[in-house]
Amino acid sequence: MQSQSSPVHQWRVPVILPVAKLIGAVVVVGLGLLLAGDDRVQPVLAGLAAAALAGWGLRDLVAPVRLAADRDGITVAQGFAGHRRLPWREVEAITVDRRTRRGLTAETLEIDAGESLHLFGRYDLNAPPAEVAETLRAAQAAAR
Repeated sequence: MQSQSSPVHQWRVPVILPVAKLIGAVVVVGLGLLLAGDDRVQPVLAGLAAAALAGWGLRDLVAPVRLAADRDGITVAQGFAGHRRLPWREVEAITVDRRTRRGLTAETLEIDAGESLHLFGRYDLNAPPAEVAETLRAAQAAAR
């Protein structure tokens, strides 16, 4: 049986995010019903949008930790609420992609594990991706 190291670092979704998504789902349903009148399509579309928002919020409640690192490697979120363990030897590169559009700069943490690429934004990590990348690179270097 393989022993798992306890996480030295964890990055998770901010608590307010799933709450906002679930409140948004309720608001969408309410507006859909309030503004529907005789239209039967509008409440259905509002229900579908609300279900998507609620599912997205539920995922954040069920699996809030998106990324964790310890001396043996990293654990990344995968799928709806799953996780995947990557030993440090499988991590080929840790980079931050910066893009500016309409005066706003967005950063994305990219973890290249050969056959898979894992992307994390600011709201996945509740921290600036550049800071997380520095921490991960230091942890990887210490593990060697």
